Amino acid sequence: MTPAVVAAEETLAVCNPYSGDLIAHVDQSGVEDVDAIMTRARLGATLSKELTRHTRHGILDRASRLLSARADEAADLIVREAGKTITQARKEVSRAVSTLSLSAEAARAADGEVIPFDAFEGSSRRRGWFTREPLGIILAITPYNDALNLVAHKLGPAIAGGNAVILKPSQLTPLTAGLLVEILTEAGLPDEIITTVHGDRTVTQALIAVRDIRMVSFTGGFATGDAIARTAGIKRLAMELGGNAPVLVFADADLDAAVEACVSGAFWAAGQNCVGAQRILVERSVYDAFRDRLVARTMLLRAGDPADPSTDVGPMITEAAARNAQRIVDDAVASGARVVAGHHREGSVYWPTVVENVDTTCALWSEEAFAPVVSLAPFDTEQDAITEANSVDYALHAGVFTSDLARALRVSEALEAGGVMINDSSDYRIDSMPFGGAKYGSMGREGVRFAYEEMTQPKVTCIAL
Repeated sequence: MTPAVVAAEETLAVCNPYSGDLIAHVDQSGVEDVDAIMTRARLGATLSKELTRHTRHGILDRASRLLSARADEAADLIVREAGKTITQARKEVSRAVSTLSLSAEAARAADGEVIPFDAFEGSSRRRGWFTREPLGIILAITPYNDALNLVAHKLGPAIAGGNAVILKPSQLTPLTAGLLVEILTEAGLPDEIITTVHGDRTVTQALIAVRDIRMVSFTGGFATGDAIARTAGIKRLAMELGGNAPVLVFADADLDAAVEACVSGAFWAAGQNCVGAQRILVERSVYDAFRDRLVARTMLLRAGDPADPSTDVGPMITEAAARNAQRIVDDAVASGARVVAGHHREGSVYWPTVVENVDTTCALWSEEAFAPVVSLAPFDTEQDAITEANSVDYALHAGVFTSDLARALRVSEALEAGGVMINDSSDYRIDSMPFGGAKYGSMGREGVRFAYEEMTQPKVTCIAL
């Protein structure tokens, strides 16, 4: 698979994160290719705007069905390239099928309304409406942890809205992104509407600064998001910059259900999940019971080969990422934390790890770990739990476990987060809901309908009779 515009002498090796085996070489673009990339993208923007809504719907609907037909191929590629377990990869493919289907519906939805001009004095003889029009060229920068579905979340709504896209996928998972582009082209999308670019941060930075790019949609880390905002100039920005999700477990909760949800939420995708449960705050009277059950359940998880259907936790994306996870736990232990499960690494596989008594100044508590590590801490009062949950800068999702509806609603209102999951883990998400964060963890919203609105702009037509 090759990008649309390349500097042929430069290639990137793509390797299996579990075995280290070479999967493919991918040609790379450089700063010298930006003019050619933009020429192609401008043509794509013209072609995309000319597509009728019916045509956009048909392309996205066919792409959804084609991806469903190639689900085994896509899941196998995710396992080999991203290291997700086969069970998790199959679920990601199923979600991407749904994301494309939702995008197809967005393409033909009635996306505008009549404006009641005659409701205002002096405008009684005016009639009009507004529609939603494409922005033009969108630069989509995607991560490795959901290498198929997060690409679908950018491409689907952008195409539905009549835009062209310059797709810059993660250097770690370019092949999965390429498969989705291939499927969209097979479904009838004119080839120029998506320009795929592979390359290092220099080509990305050069593209971000281009005036004709009207929006940058980015999923990744805060430091990169900050650099994008400083470089972009006057254009629309949509960013999901990570999280550090708290889960609050009250004494009246169903502890067994809370344990099951927290284990899944903490260790899904080897913890490389921006809404994964990272800090679990437990009411002190049930803390020991919850901890012991969580540890026992965590110890049952099998870590290793992601292609084995019996594996629960696969490798991290690189051995360096696994070493970093090990390091931040070591740092926390040096500051007084206690490991109660896991903290064992073999190559890129880092066993699911539970830590307690973590100093709140440690990176493990205050920053996004993005690893299969969860920290436990007791709390005494509801307000104490809320204060601690809100103490970090990144706030995508939170979870609350309680049987008291009044408390659930009261706490959910007080938590500073883009979403609060009651009696569920913080990582619950469906692809139609608005998704994004509060505070410094987000700008704009994903979720097909909401991304569609971010990627289009209202246009008013007014007729004086």
